[in-house]
This record gives sequence, C-alpha cells and structure tokens, in this order.
Amino acid sequence: MKWTTLVAVDELANAIGNEELRLVDARFALMDPPAGRAAYDVSHLPGAIYADLNRDLSDLQCHGEGRHPLPGAAGFAARLGEWGIGPRHQVVVYDAGDGSMAAGRLWWMLRLLGHERVAVLDGGLAAWRAQGLTETSESASLEAEPAYPASFDMSRVATASEVQSRLGQAPGWLLDARAGERFRGEIEPIDAVAGHVPGAVNRPVADNLEAGRFKPARQLHAEIAPLLAGRDPSDVILMCGSGVTACHLLLALEHAGLRGARVYAGSWSGWLGDPSRPIER
Repeated sequence: MKWTTLVAVDELANAIGNEELRLVDARFALMDPPAGRAAYDVSHLPGAIYADLNRDLSDLQCHGEGRHPLPGAAGFAARLGEWGIGPRHQVVVYDAGDGSMAAGRLWWMLRLLGHERVAVLDGGLAAWRAQGLTETSESASLEAEPAYPASFDMSRVATASEVQSRLGQAPGWLLDARAGERFRGEIEPIDAVAGHVPGAVNRPVADNLEAGRFKPARQLHAEIAPLLAGRDPSDVILMCGSGVTACHLLLALEHAGLRGARVYAGSWSGWLGDPSRPIER
C-alpha cells in the first residue's frame, strides 16, 4: 500500500484487515457539527476511527486566524498516537462523499508532518455504499502509539502577510476553491463579508469532480494548469472559506501531477480578521 493521493473503493476493500492500514472517518457538517460523529456511531468502515474537524483538525481557541485555525503540531501528533497512527502506517481518510469535508483537511495535515502514505477514499462513504460493502457500528479498538515524531513543515503553509505582499501580481498565483457565487460576492452564507482577495482566480471544488469522484488526472491537469498562467505549482497559493476545501483543491492538483502548491490556512475567514485588508467583488 503506497497510496499518496486517492485510493479507489475496490483497492481499499482488498486491504481491509491489513495491520498496516489505518482508516479515519472525517464526516462533518458545517451547519450541524455533531452530525458527523452521530453518523459514525451508527455505521462506518470496519476499523475506522473518527476525526472531528472542529475538535481534532482545528484549534477553535485561536482567534483571528479564520474559522478553522490550524491546531498546534504537538497536540495533533499526540492525537495521532491516541488513534494508533504512526509513521509506518498507510492512512486512508474518507468523509460522506467527495473528500471536501473534511477528509482532504486531514490528508493535508498528515502531509505537513511529512507522512506521505496517506490518501483520500475517492467517492467517500457514498462510493463504498454504492458497492454494498461491509460497514459496522463497532468503535475501532487500536493499540495506541507514541505521539507522531514530527512537526508541521510550516514552509508549506501560506500566511496572510505573504498573500498581502503579493497583491498586484498577475493572476495565477492565488486560487480560491469556493463556489462561484461566493467568490464573486453575490452571496455569503457563512462569513461576515462577501467577496474575494484581489487578484484571486476561482477554481470551485465542484469543478474537480464528476459524479462525486475526482476527474481523471489528465483532465484535471488540462483544466487547472492554464489557471496557473505558466507558474510552477510551488509558486501558487490555495484558499477557500476557512482552509478546509482548499485542501481538497490541493489534493486535485497533486493528483494531476501539479505538485508543490501551498494552502493559506486562514483563507477568506482569516483574511477578514483584519478589516484593513482589501476585498474585491
């Protein structure tokens, strides 16, 4: 098992029970935070543990850094150990469907620790159920590991100050993964102000998908590469509303062979933390 971006349902089904495999259920609903855990308790993939976006993948006590601030590396490393996840494990993360809430987020956070063998289940639980595969209501019982022996590589995380310093550059350096109507500022159901960072280019998460699964790598490359306007992906920053669906966009780029882009963790909600920062509609 050397899955580093996506894994298909049939591949994962053949690996269930492998002692090196660790499954994580990351289902979450923004408007009903307890719903993910409740759904997990009813039924989930055999052996899966549950990760909560608010509790495990964010630090909600950190103010001014958006709705889902990146947690401290030490706390996250300890939580991985509690879950029985160490450097030797192949991790597969899934959510209810396409990976944007919040499987991609956990995939990104493990990559920040240098853990390469982590992938998102393509199509998520919906694809698993479509094939009638086994589920369980039993909570996983895994032997705990020491805290994961690594820290976040913060050079792979973009900051608000960096974004602000690049305002005025030709488009292609900043991609925003929100839906088009939110990006354009026509509606804003979550954050205090509508609009986007000046100069950003919109690449909605939904455009990466077809029938709930990621488009083929070649197709994604053909669609996304022109948005970069000739830039190397390592020169590109990705954002969204709160640093969650931007990770899904990063996953799409990596799957397409466009490797090295970075996520602005605070994203739009973090940008709004300073009212002097410019917005565009």
